[in-house]
Amino acid sequence: MSTHGTEAPRPIRVALLGCGTVGGEVVRLLTEQGDELAARIGAPIELAGIAVRRPDKHPELPPQLLTADPAKLIESDVDVVVELIGGIEPVRDWLLSALHKGKSVVTANKALLAECSGELSEAADSAGADLYFEAAVAGAIPLLRPLRESLAGDRITRVMGIVNGTTNYILSAMDSTGAGYAETLDEASRLGYAEADPTADVDGYDAASKAAILASLAFHSRVTVADVHREGIAGVSASDIIAAQKIGRTVKLLAICERVTAEDGSESVSARVHPVMIPRTHQLAGVGGAFNAVYVEADAAGELMFYGQGAGGAPTASAVLGDLVAVARNRVLAGRGPRESAHAALPVRPMGQTPTRYHISLDVADRAGVLAQVAQVFAVHDVSIAAVRQRDRLSTASLVIVTHSAPDFALQSTVDEISRLDVVREVVSVMRVEGEDS
Repeated sequence: MSTHGTEAPRPIRVALLGCGTVGGEVVRLLTEQGDELAARIGAPIELAGIAVRRPDKHPELPPQLLTADPAKLIESDVDVVVELIGGIEPVRDWLLSALHKGKSVVTANKALLAECSGELSEAADSAGADLYFEAAVAGAIPLLRPLRESLAGDRITRVMGIVNGTTNYILSAMDSTGAGYAETLDEASRLGYAEADPTADVDGYDAASKAAILASLAFHSRVTVADVHREGIAGVSASDIIAAQKIGRTVKLLAICERVTAEDGSESVSARVHPVMIPRTHQLAGVGGAFNAVYVEADAAGELMFYGQGAGGAPTASAVLGDLVAVARNRVLAGRGPRESAHAALPVRPMGQTPTRYHISLDVADRAGVLAQVAQVFAVHDVSIAAVRQRDRLSTASLVIVTHSAPDFALQSTVDEISRLDVVREVVSVMRVEGEDS
């Protein structure tokens, strides 16, 4: 039987940097699904080496594959580098080295991409290599590729979503149980939904990195994490949750990326992360637990929703393998994936100039003329009031005001001046709102 012309294709050699929860799942999937992946790619995947900090701590892995020297592994004869270590340095230098040598890179490193995506993209372009990073945002949810490819012919106007499972779990639990923030955070830590040091999650750093990536892709402009306004959830109280419930809303930590058009027709990008009251009828309101969901608005496609497991070893590994299949297939076919699209180069609008809406809860003196004094402050700052609710109790009254949209600096200035009024005993809470008026 002749075998002429049936020479086996050369394997695609892969270097894996990091083998923690996600990396271990990547190794498992490569092992268990190797034949099927080879059929999809047109060539087998060969794991050439795994770089870990302490090889002796990984008895489950073939010792001949392990190394404590990522740079040396990258220098070897590999086609693709899969990076799952995290952090910025020295990972940035390793990946730049790989890209400059024409090796494709698959990474889940949101912090690195949010700070250095432009530099990495330029390195990939100059060497004709691929840079894929689906797993950097929203775990298993296919989100970045639709923004990057499927919607490339459309004009995206807004991307808004829940992109951090830890904070969503905490806020969902506060909403359902009535418990306070500290108590719920402790419970989330006990159940494994929060890290031993939850700062990156609860203070919004994780979500801000993801917002930078989303805004860059959606609006074809370079947006870094430094451009993203960030607020965490530590200030969200049980009272805030109750106040939201009373007006048919719930509280979520959202990443909100918008294309903003000024009166003169000029466009800019707004990227922000902060707690928001949203109507319970909104698609994002029902996203509970540690799940992620992202809501996209585009001119032609209309409203789209992406929902699923936002973290975890197996879900994130699924996204990594999807990228690996794509870049390996490009290698086999001598093609390239999508390059960075930053042609729009829209400026980033400062948070103070970004139009938002506020829900303001005040404790005020229970006497005539209070509402008029408060309303006068809103008028001075050109902030329109959408709704007012008042409740009397003993010698004080509770006043709740929901505004129409106004520049954030005007709303902040309004709250600052209101807090100095003699008739205002306390500004109980201030939170931004999204969605239809309540």
